[in-house]
Amino acid sequence: MAAFMRNNGLTLTIFGFFLLFLSAESVTGYHSYNEDRQDHHWPRVSYGSYIVSGSFLESTMENWESEFLEMAAYVVLTAFLFQKGSPESKSPIDTGSDESRSAVTSRSPWPVRRGGLALKIYKRSLSLAFCVLFALAFSLHAYGGWHAFNEQQQMHGERPISLPDFLGNSHFWYQSFQNWQSEFLGLGAMILLSIWLRQEGSPQSKPVEAPHEQTGQ
Repeated sequence: MAAFMRNNGLTLTIFGFFLLFLSAESVTGYHSYNEDRQDHHWPRVSYGSYIVSGSFLESTMENWESEFLEMAAYVVLTAFLFQKGSPESKSPIDTGSDESRSAVTSRSPWPVRRGGLALKIYKRSLSLAFCVLFALAFSLHAYGGWHAFNEQQQMHGERPISLPDFLGNSHFWYQSFQNWQSEFLGLGAMILLSIWLRQEGSPQSKPVEAPHEQTGQ
C-alpha cells in the first residue's frame, strides 16, 4: 500500500482535490439554487434533485468542457508548434520522430507491437480521448443549460425554447467563451513564464541553472 501511494501520489492527490471541490460546488450550488427558487416563490428541491438538475449539470459541464478543449489543443499543437525556451515545448531543432528514438520491445504497448490501424489510432489516442471528453462535456453542457434556461424562462413567465434555439442563443455561447478564453490564457501564461521562471523539483520547470533559451528539460 505504501508503494502504491508513493507511485500514484500525484494522481490520488489531484483527484482528491477534484472530489473535494466538486462536493463543495454541489453543496453551495444547492443552497444558491434553492435561494433563487424561493425568491421566485417556487418550492425548494432536495439535494438529490439538484444534482440531476440542468442548473448543476450546466455549471459543472461548462467548466469540464473548457478543460478538455484546452488539453486537446495543447496535446495537438505541441506536436508541431514550438516555443523556444519553454519546458512545455519540444526543441525547434529536434526533428526526430518518436519511432526513431524508441525501439519496439516485448514490453511496448500492444498497439505498437500490433501495428497497422491499431498503431495509427494509438499514435493519436491522447488527443482523441480529450476530444471525445470535450464533445461529451459540451453536449451535457448544452443539455443542462437548455433545461436551466427554460426553468428561468418559466420563473419569469416566458415560454420555453427548443434545444436548437438554445444552441443559437448568446447565453449558451457566452458561458462557453468565458471559460475557453480563461483556459488558453492560463496555458499561454504557463508556456511563457516557464521560459524565465523556475520551480525547483517540478517537471513542469527547467532546472534552476538552465539558460533561458533552453527548450524542454
